[in-house]
Amino acid sequence: MQPSRLFTTEQPTRRAFSWQDIVVLAGLAALIYGLATIALGAPEVVEGPTISLRLRAIPYYATLSLLRMATAYILSLCFTLVYGRFAASSAWGERLLVPLLDVLQSVPILSFLPVVMLSLSAFLSENVAAELASVVLIFTSQVWNMTFAWYQSLKTTPTDLREANAIFRFNGWMRFKTLELPFGSISLIWNSMMSWAGGWFFLIAAETFTVGQKDFSLPGLGSYLYTAAEEGDMRALFWGLAALILIIVALDQFIWRPLLAWADRFKLQMVTSDEPPTSWFYDFISATRLSRWLNERVIGRGMERLDRAMLRRFPVKAGPPRGDAAVRRALGYLLGVAILALLAVLMARAGRTLLAVPLVEWREIGVGLLATLLRVAIAMLLALAWTIPVGVAIGSNPRLARWLQPLVQITASVPATALFPVILIFMATLPGGLNLAAVLLMLLGTQWYLLFNIIAGASTIPQDLKYTSALLRIDRWAKWRTLILPALFSYIITGAITANGGAWNASIVAEHLSFGDKTIYLVGIGGLITKATADGNYPLLFAATFSMVLAVVLINRLLWRPLYRQAEEKYRLD
Repeated sequence: MQPSRLFTTEQPTRRAFSWQDIVVLAGLAALIYGLATIALGAPEVVEGPTISLRLRAIPYYATLSLLRMATAYILSLCFTLVYGRFAASSAWGERLLVPLLDVLQSVPILSFLPVVMLSLSAFLSENVAAELASVVLIFTSQVWNMTFAWYQSLKTTPTDLREANAIFRFNGWMRFKTLELPFGSISLIWNSMMSWAGGWFFLIAAETFTVGQKDFSLPGLGSYLYTAAEEGDMRALFWGLAALILIIVALDQFIWRPLLAWADRFKLQMVTSDEPPTSWFYDFISATRLSRWLNERVIGRGMERLDRAMLRRFPVKAGPPRGDAAVRRALGYLLGVAILALLAVLMARAGRTLLAVPLVEWREIGVGLLATLLRVAIAMLLALAWTIPVGVAIGSNPRLARWLQPLVQITASVPATALFPVILIFMATLPGGLNLAAVLLMLLGTQWYLLFNIIAGASTIPQDLKYTSALLRIDRWAKWRTLILPALFSYIITGAITANGGAWNASIVAEHLSFGDKTIYLVGIGGLITKATADGNYPLLFAATFSMVLAVVLINRLLWRPLYRQAEEKYRLD
């Protein structure tokens, strides 16, 4: 199993230009012209932090938002590939980096965004600082589920494929190219869709934030939607949402669906699927002479040069010399000592801050943790109840996926915080309606992590195993118990880890309710963090945030991590 070139075709190499080539060249010319027109029209649209609600401003704002999203995604992908590889390939890396990843994905970034903004603006211009802060916020909404998915694929790679790589004595680059990336490609693509949906979800917060009296709003589609909603301009809001939906559908048709069709060849199966994923755009591009030229002259030759360079730079060795092992061990010890020293200094300072918190507030933190834990548990159970059957239906039925995949991406990308005031109007009159609304907002923000991972897992179930279960005439429940749930187990746990962290993060918004001039803080750690931020009670803010991070890490260590190890050992596809 090794990655093929991006486009393949069985047509002969020598042939005249087809109508597909003409359409592609015309499309490229139109794209270049459109981008140039948008760029030349920018000065008429942008006026500092003031956001224009003219319809002609939407293409420019959408382009800026796409650039921020793409930048954050590229950073997320690079972080994912490097961090996940280190975490999965060494014992010390797993002991250190995986718990650190639990901490990072549980930190409520929205609470610390003002601090990040002020820190950056101290030594950068306001515009540059705002752009960096926006990319950082989008990055944190994209990266964690991708990293967990990549780590999961590396840890559950079949043993026979690892042994084959060892027999062929592939170095790290060839192992990455021929085994790790192909095996993890489907999961990585589905989690990339989730990451983009999460980025759109946080787009408004990433482009419209205020620190004190200072407005750091950025021109973009998120700020356009926020301004339209604030001013009650329903026409502008409608066209802004239409532009967002159009972008999501375009990305699905021109990026994600072709990638899924291309990655289907990497599924571990003895027979091909009856209905493999298809993409009209992938088939269209594959039929062009331009794609063949790119495959042979650019991608193919470029990959060959890269392979030779990596083999020269990192030759395969029978075993590391003792001197190198000793140096590596010494560097590891020095790194460990440095990390422990830094942690000791930080813990000493943190301890002084925590001691300033009175006992009464610690009691509020304890009660708040229990209340939020109950809401998170309810939201997780509700999410699991519907995402498992729906995810299996979408992932195992390409025909159904063709219709529901864009719909799922659009629904996951709609900012739930924008819909929350409408939800409150209907739920405030119900018994316990505010608590139900908080659980619903947590559910809206976290269920998609589970759904996308389950779809990825269902789409990787080998077709030969499905045929075997059909030949044995296994009933539906036995099929779920012996095939579907074991095959999905590691994907469910990966999605649950990120969904759990997301639910705790969502509590900051879900437990803080506003009705006009009236503000209600529900009993919970999220409401306590929001109230401490509003009151400027920084010792309580730090104590509550630290307690929430600690709770998420303990849940991951005591619940999800043992299940993860069980998935690695018992439900590996060997």
